[in-house]
Amino acid sequence: MRKMEETPFCGEPFMFKKVIGGNDSDQGQWCWQVGLYSDYGFFCGGSLINNQWVLTAAHCFCPNYNAVLKHVYLGRHEIDTYDPYQVIRNVTERICHPQYYTGTRRNDNEHDICLLKLSKPVYFNDNICPVCLAGVNSTFHSGSKAFVTGWGLRTQRSMIEENILQEVEIPVVGNRKCTCLNNYYHITDNMMCAGVSTGAKDTCQGDSGGPMVIKYGAKWLQAGVVSFGHGCGRPGEPGVYTRVSEYQDWISSVITSNRPGFITYEANGTDSDLDYTCPHLENVLAKRNATAEEGEKSLDQDDTE
Repeated sequence: MRKMEETPFCGEPFMFKKVIGGNDSDQGQWCWQVGLYSDYGFFCGGSLINNQWVLTAAHCFCPNYNAVLKHVYLGRHEIDTYDPYQVIRNVTERICHPQYYTGTRRNDNEHDICLLKLSKPVYFNDNICPVCLAGVNSTFHSGSKAFVTGWGLRTQRSMIEENILQEVEIPVVGNRKCTCLNNYYHITDNMMCAGVSTGAKDTCQGDSGGPMVIKYGAKWLQAGVVSFGHGCGRPGEPGVYTRVSEYQDWISSVITSNRPGFITYEANGTDSDLDYTCPHLENVLAKRNATAEEGEKSLDQDDTE
């Protein structure tokens, strides 16, 4: 296990007991979960990674929610009910990854990660604590058990958000298999996937930016940030997450003091995804590479105009 950086306490809820297809969580069970609110109400999730910084998704702000983030709620369990344990903070800095693109022919979902600085530090307690982050060179094998949490839509069509924070257990899906299943998207090394083949367990609108965590020894590590997918809970179409371990250097360059706790996750055994074969995988990759090259040419032309 890699030596942690400057936040020695992370990923250990004080009150741990034991989304689509999910269950109600217990108060304080996922104490790093935060809710982002605009003038229109709750719109995205996030995770507390030290006493003053929150990790979330860049697409929560580009372009639809640009400059409308109003508050961050921490320690909250029920979203539509006053929670005596909640703490509210404003955001003084919003720093999204500089290579996150939207509205171009590039892969719009690449580098879907953002950091928010709270107006003042929070104190850790039974309901508020930081999560550890998966460090560089972490390996997550296909089938590894992960948990995702959020207050998002119950189903894609319901337009009804959950009141109580939901939790759902889903396995990691290797990138080769995920690329094969998600014909609509280019799954890169900066992404990871998770889901069940039968569907019905997934994240949905409103869960964006929230954490996907995996237990490593006594600690919980955030492996992914809820990013995108084709619909919600569809059979054979895993959700896609920003791979946190690929961004340790960037996060550390932004948070220069009291850095989050990074731990390199080392999966045991051999990853079955390495032997996964897909009848049309080469055709899918060739088509995507051609599309990406065409997008790069288009952008280069735009830059010269």
